[in-house]
Amino acid sequence: MNKNDSYDLVVKSPGRINLIGEHVDYNGGHVLPGAIDKKITLKFKKNNTNSATVYSKNIDSQFTIDLSNLNRSTIEWHNYIIGVIYYINILKPKSVKGFDCYIDSNLPLGSGVSSSAALECGIAKGLNELFIIGLTDIEIINLSKDAEHTMVGTKCGIMDQFAVVKGEKNNLLLLNCKTNDYETIKVDFGDYKLVLLNTNVSHNLASSEYNVRRSECETAMETIKAKYNEYEYLCDVEPQIIKEFKNLLPEKIYNRALYVSKENQRTLKAVEAIKRNDLDALGGLLYKSHEGLSNLYEVSCNELDFLVDCSKKYDQILGARMMGGGFGGCTINIIHKDFVDNLIEEISYAYRNEFSIDLTPIAVHIDDGVKI
Repeated sequence: MNKNDSYDLVVKSPGRINLIGEHVDYNGGHVLPGAIDKKITLKFKKNNTNSATVYSKNIDSQFTIDLSNLNRSTIEWHNYIIGVIYYINILKPKSVKGFDCYIDSNLPLGSGVSSSAALECGIAKGLNELFIIGLTDIEIINLSKDAEHTMVGTKCGIMDQFAVVKGEKNNLLLLNCKTNDYETIKVDFGDYKLVLLNTNVSHNLASSEYNVRRSECETAMETIKAKYNEYEYLCDVEPQIIKEFKNLLPEKIYNRALYVSKENQRTLKAVEAIKRNDLDALGGLLYKSHEGLSNLYEVSCNELDFLVDCSKKYDQILGARMMGGGFGGCTINIIHKDFVDNLIEEISYAYRNEFSIDLTPIAVHIDDGVKI
């Protein structure tokens, strides 16, 4: 299978950034993601068989799926695709027929820009169009999330898939993860740019602490609900109420709950700052977010903390924080456009000196969601 074959349709499926609101999506909170201009390209064609052949150019690997017998693979990236087909079949039985798919990507893997959601939603959108299945955007979002939960084992929230499908150029999405209601937030960074700094320390969410954090939040919620049963999600609980439980919860569980409650409020404050074009206030909220992720939620790592600490030395950087699941991946930085090259040179040198690892800078623009 090669890229020069003739295909029936081509899908461009973006990665996403999340400006602020980390680890609150599965706690019923508000997040502020956007699709980006780095994408996975998927080329589809029908093959009139009962199997699917998928080739990834980036890892030069091909595999075949027997559509009459969908089983999990021992190779993780296969399961994103198998899972999507499985859940499409639950909603619309036998609607997926034989197809070939050629995948090429300029999305950096394992960097927290959600290449997994880009792949899932790209496959779902492509198959929906190829076989005229009639899935709605919300069905595509939910089945992609379900595929990641069950076939891959990462109990992610809805944010990544939502941003990939619903993203709009020059707009962030203020998404209420409890109701799936969202508002587009026009964003103009003026003389500033969004730059991701990839630590090139990879995290595997499925085997990391991600699912542990979910259960820690659930533990906190059980104790809080025993006294305040009107609250359904941790993000509904205000910080002053969380503080009542300081001596009732184990310190770690208390810290998790306090972080989640404060981060949800920070996201809403960030939207207010964007609406009044106060980039300084926005940057300050990013720094506070990182502080909470590192100290209270404990999902950062030395490499991420080092980059955020470095960024504080420069007036031309308004804010920075780790982004994504944590334990590696990227920091997101708001940097003056005239300083980007200087910063990258200086911070790359310092990072290599400290960790003997090369940093990868990725300048991103807010772009449209998945497109045929």
